[in-house]
Amino acid sequence: MGILYLLALLVALTGMVMLDRRFRLFFWQDARRAAIVLVVGVLFFLAWDVSGITAGIFFRGETSFMTGILVGPELPLEEVFFLTLLCYLTMNLFETVGRMLGRARATDTGRASGAVRSGGGRP
Repeated sequence: MGILYLLALLVALTGMVMLDRRFRLFFWQDARRAAIVLVVGVLFFLAWDVSGITAGIFFRGETSFMTGILVGPELPLEEVFFLTLLCYLTMNLFETVGRMLGRARATDTGRASGAVRSGGGRP
């Protein structure tokens, strides 16, 4: 039972990779840029966690679903995978929303230019 949370995170990460590959969202669009953004994001949040742990704000909760492996004081192994999932999800979501907004703008621009060509849309 002590590995269930880590397995759930790995399944979710696999889903993120599959969505990324299918829609060429981030890594399949520009692997170098995506790797840099992912590493910087994870390192930022790890530094945030360490600061919170040092200040006594964050602490590790006890549960039977986690491995119990610590990568630092009060910093479980699963946190690294969770932060990776969080950053990857954000990267994929950012690209998806950008594409959706781009399509919406293109559709609006197409409607506006069509109205001008037909005399403004009024007889």
